[in-house]
Amino acid sequence: MALLQTVLAFAVVIGVLVVIHELGHYLVARWCGVKVLRFSVGMGKVVWSRRFGPDQTEWALSAVPLGGYVKMLDARDDDVGEIAAGDAAREFTRQSVWKRIAIVAAGPLANFLLAIVILAGLYVHGMPEPASRVAVLPDSPAALAGLRSGDRITAVNDVPVRSWGELRWELLESAMQGRPARIALQRPDSRGGQVLDDAVLPMQSLTAGELDDGMFDRLGIDLAKPPALLGEIMAGGAAAEAGLRSGDLVMAVDGKPVADGARFIELMQAAPGRRLELDVLRDGQVVRLPVTPRAEGSGDRMVGRIRAQVDMSSAMVIVDAPPVEAVARAVRKTWDTSAMTITMLGKMLMGEASLKNITGPITIADYAGQTARVGWISFLSFMAFISISLGVMNLLPIPVLDGGHLLYYALELFSGRPLPDHISALAQRAGIGLLMVLMAVAMFNDIARLIG
Repeated sequence: MALLQTVLAFAVVIGVLVVIHELGHYLVARWCGVKVLRFSVGMGKVVWSRRFGPDQTEWALSAVPLGGYVKMLDARDDDVGEIAAGDAAREFTRQSVWKRIAIVAAGPLANFLLAIVILAGLYVHGMPEPASRVAVLPDSPAALAGLRSGDRITAVNDVPVRSWGELRWELLESAMQGRPARIALQRPDSRGGQVLDDAVLPMQSLTAGELDDGMFDRLGIDLAKPPALLGEIMAGGAAAEAGLRSGDLVMAVDGKPVADGARFIELMQAAPGRRLELDVLRDGQVVRLPVTPRAEGSGDRMVGRIRAQVDMSSAMVIVDAPPVEAVARAVRKTWDTSAMTITMLGKMLMGEASLKNITGPITIADYAGQTARVGWISFLSFMAFISISLGVMNLLPIPVLDGGHLLYYALELFSGRPLPDHISALAQRAGIGLLMVLMAVAMFNDIARLIG
């Protein structure tokens, strides 16, 4: 079931992003008066097609589902043949260089626009995200900088942060810029209140190869997990039979302290049919109650359930904004993400960041499935960021990609004449070779992550 969900989620992400990208090319081509022969979702052999519209444009599904294309009337195509006199003015290469630039740039810009629309909608709706509260390992760089477990980070380098995602983003940006992160924080005091403090995290100490998923492990920072505070107790479950109540705080299981709610859930799941002694804090007093998690599932997937919710609300915040501010935040987020992606690519090119950061379709499919299982907000947020990445990648000045064609047209603007065909053909072959290398690296990284 999980595999099917992953495949479907991946198909939705790729399908939507490809269609939006190619629609950008198609709509601007039509607006510029260029005749469109085919709109294909997928590459390679056409497996299904229908013709619509005054130009009888062929709308097709092709065999390889990773990508798509818009085929315009172009005299350079060998299979176009002789162009009818009535269509000559609608041939692509006869358009002004500015029209050709607009048509080619429209695909990546459509991906950026999609990301802005999705993110703005999510900001208006409100996105529940983990709060920017941290857990800090002893003797780690974060601990030596003055951070403590339970601290809630409120700003990084004077940029306000509310959620864990915003905190990660600002710290990564500091690391990539090679500068320390000035942290503003709130810290619980002994009387149950909050005190303000600050710290300086030495992000500049991270080496180029450490700007990856393990960066926070090296700093000694993790997301703080909420305590094992019980929420709703379901009637007829093991928790109700044991006398547990909503609001009970589980302190220990069989005499061993419970660090947080996640650990409590793990302990219950690992003990199907086994009697456990829970020490819970209730009305200021510790009460010991026996509970036996009921076995659910089958075979190796048998787990224990007590039918009690663990209250996670204290660990979550709602990141939202009114419509105008939501659009502004979405535009800024799209811009910042694009700039961060380009910076990371530049660092990888210069050997200042690991090539392990390059991912391919297997990793994208895995994350698509994971976010789909979490919920539609996570799934749409993931789609927005993949759309931004697709837009950035297509604007890279690599022959074959949109950015390569834009480079040709920029040279044409400066020189006053198109790039010679033999140079263009040579550049195309080099671009295909470079893309094959990038795909090989991405697939290697995907398989290494899968095996790891």
